[in-house]
Amino acid sequence: SEYMDVEVQRDGFVYNLRFEKGFNVGGLKKTPSKSKATYTHITFKPDLDVFTDIDIPLDYYHEIIKKQAIVNKNLKFILIDEESGETFEYLYENGIMDYILEATKDDEIMTPRFCELETKGMDREDRADYKLKAEIVFAFTQSTSSMEYYHNSSFLEYGGSPDKAVKNAFVYAMDRYLKHGEKKKKNEKKVSFIDIQESLVIIVNSFSTHTSYENQTKKAINNKFIQEALTGFLREQLKIFFIENNEVAEKIMAQILV
Repeated sequence: SEYMDVEVQRDGFVYNLRFEKGFNVGGLKKTPSKSKATYTHITFKPDLDVFTDIDIPLDYYHEIIKKQAIVNKNLKFILIDEESGETFEYLYENGIMDYILEATKDDEIMTPRFCELETKGMDREDRADYKLKAEIVFAFTQSTSSMEYYHNSSFLEYGGSPDKAVKNAFVYAMDRYLKHGEKKKKNEKKVSFIDIQESLVIIVNSFSTHTSYENQTKKAINNKFIQEALTGFLREQLKIFFIENNEVAEKIMAQILV
């Protein structure tokens, strides 16, 4: 940033920090306040010495704020565009479930399935346990296809561990179901994830107390435990779903086999 001003109010004090070109200027200022409000106010200007263009389009803010509203259910986000005077609000009372209903409207083969996981484990034997929570919603549709992964409220463009878990679990569960129902010939190839993906909409929203990112861009995570936990959990959830909803399962399989 060319400059960044930070103001935080909490516990009866207002704290101020200023940065210029990445360096703190003037130190931390702490002022008593009679207000009981709690807030963080950040003002910044991208640095033209670093970026060739700092004209960030409004659509970028819409996309970022909408994604935050999706994974932070029942929390209202307000975007005020001072240039046009317009105000935009984003609120998903039921989080990822509301979002998937919005995405699959009038196209779904099934009612979206919601499931939750809470567990703990380790990536290696010499590492400590950490906690994992996950919300997953999936649905099969006639023509809509979408896969979105979020971890600790951040959008994972490439997914990493959750993406590998989803692909493994769905291929395993579908192939198992088809074999059990004798819909596949003995020498026929396994169902590929490409076949499944064409009619699948899924959102994985996970949180963990330890996260390992594939690189500095933080667009994918590579936690071994998260991948294994999500794979096992999704396999079991799909097995239960197919048993409980045989008629719907038949429609899904027919769509995939096409």
